[in-house]
Formats: sequence, C-alpha cells, structure tokens
Amino acid sequence: MTLKSLIVYAAAAAVITTGAVAHGQATAASAAPTPQVAPTAPAPQLSDVNPFPAPDPKNFTATTPTVATVNSFLKQLWGYDPNRQWQVEAILKTPAAGVSRVIVYVAEKGSANSKPSGTEFYVLPDGKHAIAGKVVPFGATPFADARKTLQESADGPARGAESKDLMLVEFSDMECPHCKESQSTMKQLGKDFPGARIVYENFPLASLHPAAFKAAAYGVCIAQKSDAAFFQYVQAVFDTQDQLVTAPDQTLNNAATKAGQDSAAIATCAATQATKDAVDASVKLGQDLDVNSTPTLFVNGRPLPIAGIPYSTLKQIINFQAIQDGVSTGAPATASTAAPALQPLK
Repeated sequence: MTLKSLIVYAAAAAVITTGAVAHGQATAASAAPTPQVAPTAPAPQLSDVNPFPAPDPKNFTATTPTVATVNSFLKQLWGYDPNRQWQVEAILKTPAAGVSRVIVYVAEKGSANSKPSGTEFYVLPDGKHAIAGKVVPFGATPFADARKTLQESADGPARGAESKDLMLVEFSDMECPHCKESQSTMKQLGKDFPGARIVYENFPLASLHPAAFKAAAYGVCIAQKSDAAFFQYVQAVFDTQDQLVTAPDQTLNNAATKAGQDSAAIATCAATQATKDAVDASVKLGQDLDVNSTPTLFVNGRPLPIAGIPYSTLKQIINFQAIQDGVSTGAPATASTAAPALQPLK
C-alpha cells in the first residue's frame, strides 16, 4: 500500500503525501525546546502489533498542536479504514514562528512485518489549517466549516432526503468525461444511502470545456421548473456529451426537449444575466471550498475525488462520516457500517 493510497483527504492534490520520512530523520530543533510529553500509547491505533519505533521526547519541541489533536485529525481522515494504524513520531518547532512540523508513521494493521511509511505536514499558527501539499483544514473536526457552508449555500438541484443532516454535494461539469462516468456512482449512492440529500452544483471549467458554461446555464433554467426535470436534462447531456464539441446548441436543445422543456424558452432564459450570475455563484461556492477539479464530492463537508476512489471505499467513508457526525444514512445497520474499533497499542 503506497502512502498516497493510504490517504483519501480531498479532491486532487489535497492529500498529506509529502514523501516518506526515514526513521531517525525527525530531529529536535536546535533552539531550547519546551517539549510535549512523547506519546507512549497513542489513542487511535488500530492494532496490538506495534511496528513503530518508540517516539523520542526530543522530537516534541512544539507546544501546539498536541498529540491528541493530531490523532483526532488523523482519525477524521483515516478512521474509516480499520486496517490502518499510525503513530505520531514528532511535533517540531520550525524557523517560522508558530508553524509546527508534524511527522507520522503509518502501517498496515495486524502484521509484525508491516513496514511503516512516513508522512509529514505543517500546522499553521491559527491551529485550524495545515500545509499538506496545499493548505487544508486541520483540527479535531476539520470538515465542520465546509459542512456548515454547504448546508447554508448549496442550493442546487437535489434528490433524496429533504434533511440536510447527511449532504452529498457534487461539483460537476457537463462537458467533463470523468463527471459523465461518475453519474452511475451518484445514482448508486442515492440507492445505498436513502437518508442522504444529494445536491448537484455547477462547476463548469470553461477554459477547458467551451460548452460547459452554457450547459450549466440551461440546467439552471430547467431546475427552475423542477429538480426531476434537471436530472433528466443532465443525463441527456451526458448521454450525448461527445456532440457538445461539434454541435453544442443543438445538443443542449435536444437535452432540454428530452427533459420535457421548451428548448427555445430555455435557451432564452440561459442567455440572461440572472442565469449567468446563478452559474457564477455556484462556481464561487466551489472556489471558496477550494474545488479545483471535477467531479468533486463533499460528504458532510469532506471533499473527495469521486473518480479516484473505489465504490466500496467511498461507501466506507460515507458511513464513517455519518457516524462521526451522529446522523443516519437511512440504510439498514450492518457490521460493515459500524464504526471501526479503535484500540490503543499495548
């Protein structure tokens, strides 16, 4: 298992994968430290077999974040996978005031021969963000702010539950091939998680896909008629996606007609400034949440690249996130949907 495959954090580059850290590489800062107490039995470990070196107290020179906070953060990221275990090896001061370097070892559960891999990230002085290839939310509840934002502002066409307790928000581009491929996944999620509210947000990548913005504008106008008509329209666009390049207007008009709409009226509506502003607002919402690729799925604020995750893993993450947030998925409880047992290493 590679380090990159160990970490499913966010869309595209928002992963903690800055490279392997060799044993012994974590060295204390030269300045006089005010060390934390090195962990002897980190709380979120998943196995009684400990493949990790004992943490060296000299490598805990930063006062923040605490080991407990780092473990809470990593549990949010990795706790859906019961075969993963980790240990915080260092929380170091850096030359940048208030910035701490965190080093963690990760390994497979249950094997004395499991060789740990190392990863590191930097926690910023506000305690709410970390640098892991890019700036990402940090803390015991790293997805809470994004969840609140989406509950308040993700007002695109929706299907499934009325409740916003469990929200699956997809940012999509109708000219994006991966977005087309993801539609079967989104439909299956609706079946497997009847308690979820599944929301579609437009995120046309206009610089890459010339017809995507107009397709989104048509969608805004059709959604004003009904959400059901919108999803019929989206499916019709995806079904003829290859024709968007050669005959975009005809393709969109045909899709509107298949959704039971007057294509001429929809085309007129799509050209209005109000409609364009609505598309721009959806794009702005995605940008505010650091969406930079499509399709991106937010599970109660947790960003995921739909195309890059096996469906079984995606289900694990949704079940885990629902448990963390104390909400129902609407699916019958099974052993596979129960929270993983997190036991300290002995």
